Amino acid sequence: MQVEVLNIQGAPTGRTVELPEEVFGVEPNDHVIYLAVKQYLAAQRQGTHKVKTRAEVKGSSKKLHKQKGTGGSRKGNIRNPLYKGGGTVFGPKPHKYDFKLNRKVKDLAKVSALTYKAKDNAIVVVEDITLETPKTKQVADIFKSLNIGGKKTLFVSTEQNSNVSLSVRNVPTVQAALLNDINTYDIMNAKVLLLTESAAKVFSEEEVAGEAAPAETTGA
Repeated sequence: MQVEVLNIQGAPTGRTVELPEEVFGVEPNDHVIYLAVKQYLAAQRQGTHKVKTRAEVKGSSKKLHKQKGTGGSRKGNIRNPLYKGGGTVFGPKPHKYDFKLNRKVKDLAKVSALTYKAKDNAIVVVEDITLETPKTKQVADIFKSLNIGGKKTLFVSTEQNSNVSLSVRNVPTVQAALLNDINTYDIMNAKVLLLTESAAKVFSEEEVAGEAAPAETTGA
């Protein structure tokens, strides 16, 4: 899949990058995307919810009155869950919501998400952006020139640039991420995937490296 590289003014540079079919042209698997997104959102939950049981609330442990002979119901102490201020029965306890996914499942989910972006023509490649000083307005103008202003965008680069990061984080519709850190949720949550030229070339370089790797041989 050939994608044209644009400059920061939104005009073609005359260069193209090859996005491999093995990453951007597979048969998408919706179920693994669901699992990857579910795992990501579950991992964001703190799981610190907690209520006090009758053993933890404040109050006397003395039995309120004798068991029989009062004409009333049987009662324990004031910490009984039936009383106001008593303990809670079967309330939530701190626990983790995260669950494990195999690496191959997560990789397939990410590749499926990238394929959907390619099918929707929602991938834009721009030349590497460098700024001398943090300037949000300058970055916002670049996004407008690329016709993605106002669209929820995932901006992916290969290296951390403090000036660009500080500028991008003030644009409410844009999320910046390093290529190694992108995940299925971020890809699916964005309307546009904006790749720097360096980030786009990494996919091709990895594909070429995989093809050039020598086959393993076994001794006789």
